[in-house]
Amino acid sequence: MTSKQNITAPSQNSGLNIAAIRKHICSVYLSDDRPWVIGYSGGKDSTCALQLIWGALQELPAADRQKPVFVLSSDTLVETPIIVNYIDETLAAINAAAVAQDMPISAQKVVPEISDSFWVNLIGRGYPAPSKRFRWCTERLKIDPANAFIKNRVAEYGEVVMVLGVRSSESATRAQVMSLHKIDGTALSRHSTLPGAFVFTPIEAFNVDDVWSFLLQNDSPWGSDNRDLLAMYRNAQAGECPLVVDKQTESCGNSRFGCWVCTVVTKDKAMEAMVENGEEWLEPLLDLRDELAETQDPERKREFRDFRRRDGSVTFVGEAETPIPGPYLFDYRKEILRKLLKAQKLVNENAPPGEKTALIQDEELREIRRLWRSEQGDWGDAVSEIVKETTGRELPIDGSDSYEFQANDADVLSDVCNAHSLPPRLLAQLLEAERSVRGLKRRTLIHRKIANILEQEWRDEADVLDERKERLIQRKQNVSPDPLFESET
Repeated sequence: MTSKQNITAPSQNSGLNIAAIRKHICSVYLSDDRPWVIGYSGGKDSTCALQLIWGALQELPAADRQKPVFVLSSDTLVETPIIVNYIDETLAAINAAAVAQDMPISAQKVVPEISDSFWVNLIGRGYPAPSKRFRWCTERLKIDPANAFIKNRVAEYGEVVMVLGVRSSESATRAQVMSLHKIDGTALSRHSTLPGAFVFTPIEAFNVDDVWSFLLQNDSPWGSDNRDLLAMYRNAQAGECPLVVDKQTESCGNSRFGCWVCTVVTKDKAMEAMVENGEEWLEPLLDLRDELAETQDPERKREFRDFRRRDGSVTFVGEAETPIPGPYLFDYRKEILRKLLKAQKLVNENAPPGEKTALIQDEELREIRRLWRSEQGDWGDAVSEIVKETTGRELPIDGSDSYEFQANDADVLSDVCNAHSLPPRLLAQLLEAERSVRGLKRRTLIHRKIANILEQEWRDEADVLDERKERLIQRKQNVSPDPLFESET
């Protein structure tokens, strides 16, 4: 955790030769024709690196400033609203200033694919809140969007240089990672996973005091006030989350700025500090994040999660009588969506001017709706109902057609299934599988889809657990179990 002392502005420069650093940056910039991609998170380190580079390139003749510099920011779609609004305003200012000052710099941000977003995975697919053992979010929300941008630039230019505002003094782990891929005789390192990408770390030797000293003694070239950035850090008592482009780069943790939904840490100290320092309008986000964290309690997991995995299987470990918990139960997912939309409404009703935000996008809601209809047999369209109930507006639906099943179809299906003692969701999935291949000339996929559906566990949990107990008893009595039991254990 970054202490308050560490974010107090130092009274004087620590002795770094800024002129020499700028000269070094210029020499690296001019040494080849690889474009630069600067990772910008909006925090102190990436701001310091970008401002240093901007000042260095301004010293070059205009004819030498031809190589493009892309400023890349990553928005996970679940960032703290204050940070999102700050970064959006800053990126707009960077682009405007670059044009006015004839700089080869352009700023943009990347977001996850909608199918990979946090809420589509958690609410739509039922993924449990991320934990240290199952941190499914980092790759989908941070690494993949940034890497897709970099790969596109590699395809366009052949090779690129990633410029990262990371410091070796930040942690021993980071210092070790930064030294692993150094190219002898150059200022560059090889990227750990991306072919055609190199890494340049211009503030590698800086410490925290160096960073704040530079920011507070040098005006931002795009017109921002770095004292506002210092105030934000003080209010949140936080560090920054770097642009994550590989699995070796440490992601957020402890009291860092980052995703407001993060449950990898025990407490969101940055958000708590913001609320304590006057940002009470963020409290609904903190409450919802804490509720998601409670679902990780080993004693309470069964309250929230299905006994089946997402593929419909049931998995036991060793001699356990209860299975490994699967995705969130469908009813609980509906509850989360309802609470999320209510939190969004409360936040926007109480937010200061200019801080309003969408906690979940309509595109995400539509993707959740699609998943619920195809996987849960939700023909009654619970997503649209919850949106209407909590916000008072209709969810715009794209791509629906006359062949979609409706709520009255669900009632008919339920009656038929009850008469024949069949799970309604089983029949709903079979009918959705058939509907999905409607109009195709080749229907070979339908056989695989039907097989996958029928192979799922459709019995009640009580029946599955009773069978498990019986098999364990047989095993203790040295009765040879059947091959199915062997495969489970």
